[in-house]
Amino acid sequence: MDAMTLHVSAGGGYDILIDHGVLDRAGGLIKAALPRAKRLFVVTDTNVSPLYGPRLVASLEIESFEVHTYVLPAGETSKSASNLVALWEWMTAHGVTRTDGVVALGGGVVGDLAGFAASTVLRGVGLVQIPTTLLSQVDSSVGGKTAIDLATGKNLAGTFTQPRLVLMDPETLRTLPDREFAAGMAEVVKYGCIWDAAFFAFLKARPSREALMADIAHILHTCCEIKRQVVETDEHDTGLRMILNFGHTLGHAYELAGGYTRWIHGEAVAAGMVTAAKLGVAQGVTDPDVPGQIEAILSPLGLPTAIDCDFSDLEKAVGIDKKSAGDDVTLILLEKIGAVLPLKLPKAQVLDVLAEMRGR
Repeated sequence: MDAMTLHVSAGGGYDILIDHGVLDRAGGLIKAALPRAKRLFVVTDTNVSPLYGPRLVASLEIESFEVHTYVLPAGETSKSASNLVALWEWMTAHGVTRTDGVVALGGGVVGDLAGFAASTVLRGVGLVQIPTTLLSQVDSSVGGKTAIDLATGKNLAGTFTQPRLVLMDPETLRTLPDREFAAGMAEVVKYGCIWDAAFFAFLKARPSREALMADIAHILHTCCEIKRQVVETDEHDTGLRMILNFGHTLGHAYELAGGYTRWIHGEAVAAGMVTAAKLGVAQGVTDPDVPGQIEAILSPLGLPTAIDCDFSDLEKAVGIDKKSAGDDVTLILLEKIGAVLPLKLPKAQVLDVLAEMRGR
């Protein structure tokens, strides 16, 4: 596979490099992106560290970086305020300066937490994202959102901070458990739903992990290109970028209902997309065949298309949704596959429609 590079002009501008074996060249690439850095603070987790940590550290040390590594417990519960404070304390104890950098090696949890820490310690140091899961490669590592979870909901405290470089090695996906790969595919399918009907059809024609991996570089590039266009238009999520949250308002409710352990993010988003499509049909704005089309692409991947949770969790999640303004919430709905329709409605009306849908 030839290397693929995308340039994102948001923030100070940065490259996304997609290439097999790029982990072994990370040192030189990071040196070019952070030319003044002497120390690098690698943040990873207990799943990723033994698989890819030594290769990354070896590449960094060849370039004479002083490398410090922090290993988090794997899982969503690590995305907490206490771990954020621990990262700040760890970096300052090891002499971090404004010219040094943080390298996030792992999935979305690592990228979000490390990114938040990088954006705030000493009021900001350089950040390099090296996503190792499908979900983080197509979504969370690109675009500059960082966050931690609060007891009241997901991603409710965070910053916008663009990385200096994003390195993606498709080979890291081969060590993903099937459940994690499928969860990442929910975000991949989302791009087809909101932006590109032809891409949606491309994915539907590849209903297995093996078939998808045969074209994984094209899939990564397509998703990142769509997100690049959206982020460059709306870096701070006040307009167009909100369409990337299709399926997420309800998906976050499902995650909250499961205590962030029963359903992982992509599973919750998959069910959230189907529910959002059905809500759009109920509102008369979505073609009636859309929910079935989305279900037909998600089900072969083993993703849930419905999650039954307590209605109080839906009420809480809609009430604190980041797309809320006053008593209104902007729902990201579809007209048809590839055509998105943001719709602002009173929260009470949204909840009434959801309650009616549950009663049918």
